[in-house]
Amino acid sequence: MENKKIIINVGRQLGSGGRVIAKMLADDFGCGFYDRELLNLAAKESGFREELFEQNDEHKGFFRSLFHTLSPHVSETSFYNNDMSQEGLFKFQSDAIRKAADGGSCVFVGRCADYVLRDYENVFNIFITADTEYRIRQVMERKGCDEAKARKIINSGDSERASYYNYYTGKKWGASESYDLCINTCLLGLERTEKYIAQIIRERFGL
Repeated sequence: MENKKIIINVGRQLGSGGRVIAKMLADDFGCGFYDRELLNLAAKESGFREELFEQNDEHKGFFRSLFHTLSPHVSETSFYNNDMSQEGLFKFQSDAIRKAADGGSCVFVGRCADYVLRDYENVFNIFITADTEYRIRQVMERKGCDEAKARKIINSGDSERASYYNYYTGKKWGASESYDLCINTCLLGLERTEKYIAQIIRERFGL
């Protein structure tokens, strides 16, 4: 890739192949790739355990149950008034996203990166979707479960991602107006979808 720095943010429905496409885009453009890697970066930046970020990963509202797993010497008042709040962890994760973006071209998967980096230049925001039956088959294969279980995993996962995204961004997860491009991977398959997206990005930024 030429010296121009670009940022690609990929939102995705569960089972759509969005993460796979994001990784292919990172390889195609020679970008850094950040999915769960962001949790480790945020933990290092904050000094908190990575497990805290894993439990909060694209979720909201887990802190009430988490509080009861902490030391009995930690008061509920101090817990909710310090940086171990949900907003505090989101801020640390956002700081990690910005730090990675400042370092060079990146592809980010989910975690409201499109919102966090809304003021950056050369940003392209994508949402990856797929037909329900395709997504169910992918989850069944990945999780080794039956159709009913796969459907439940998809509904729960998408609901959590939508709630998290909508809460922190004030936008609507998956709505076309929130992204530069929305695409269904069932139309072309994963590899051709990635090539199509990559061509649009090259034309958009003159690469």
